[in-house]
Amino acid sequence: MNATLPEWMYPPRPSGWEADDLDLVPDLPRHTELIDGALIFMVSPQRSWHGSVIRRLATALEDQAPAGQSVGTRMSVKLDRRSRPEPDVIVGTVLYDPERTCFLADQVSLVVEVVSDESLERDRQIKPFKYAGAGIRHFWRIEDEDLMPVVHSYELDEVTKTYVPTGIHRNKLTSSVPFPIEIDLGKLSR
Repeated sequence: MNATLPEWMYPPRPSGWEADDLDLVPDLPRHTELIDGALIFMVSPQRSWHGSVIRRLATALEDQAPAGQSVGTRMSVKLDRRSRPEPDVIVGTVLYDPERTCFLADQVSLVVEVVSDESLERDRQIKPFKYAGAGIRHFWRIEDEDLMPVVHSYELDEVTKTYVPTGIHRNKLTSSVPFPIEIDLGKLSR
């Protein structure tokens, strides 16, 4: 028996999907990303550790963010016409808008990806490349090291449009960018 795909899974044009299309598909599964015109579905169950790190990191950043900086979770970022990934945590200069469906790259100063087995290659290779190309100044990748979050921090080199490492943080993260931040990493996964 041949299974038929639902109509909404077929791209609306031969060149594939575009970032704005994500707002128009009525039955699109939650947390669907678009990378290079291809839909990426988050179908595997999320570990409790992953959700805890995202939630507690967002709260810690929100508590320290100065006026004019907002923190969001699991909201997509329109990088270009064919890419709209969904970082786990976003820091930007956008005021709250209950109708917002995505951020624009120039509104975002930091994106954070908490690596899971399902997203490993995208979070380590594809997304950093895409975020840097779009001009997002700061990128953090959080890895699970024996249930302790380890933050790999990067800053954008404007000339090469690539990220350069600025540190690997265990136990405590201290940073002056995008604003002064101090986080006890052990509290993120408990």
